[in-house]
Amino acid sequence: MLPKYVLLDLETTGATPLKDRITEIALIRFEYGIEVARWQTLVNPCLNIPPFIQKLTGINNHMVSEAPTFDEVATKLLDFLEGAVLCAHNVRFDYGFLKNEFKCIGIDLRQKVLCTVKLSRKLYPEYRSHSLDSIMQRHNLTTE
Repeated sequence: MLPKYVLLDLETTGATPLKDRITEIALIRFEYGIEVARWQTLVNPCLNIPPFIQKLTGINNHMVSEAPTFDEVATKLLDFLEGAVLCAHNVRFDYGFLKNEFKCIGIDLRQKVLCTVKLSRKLYPEYRSHSLDSIMQRHNLTTE
């Protein structure tokens, strides 16, 4: 087991870290198998959210208009990531956005990462799908 890790999920204005921005950050930090903190915030991307993305994520321009910008939440996010492995489903997506957002404010983010898609493929090569829905069904997990 990893001693310290953070489960992270981002919502963004699109799929390209160099031109799109983060609109929501959600994370849970674990230390030695125990949940020690969780945090969620909307983020003002300082650009319009395309209609397709609004429909996909449920996050619209009005919702983020009063939200903090990334630079306003960066310190808190770094505190959550301190000394932990960053875990996400398709971690390259989330990590790419984080690296770019931090780069824009002069911080070179270097975080150890774990991709749950790659982990699932390695642990369960007999299955075709490694989507979150498939993994949850495979392990009889439910969510509200």
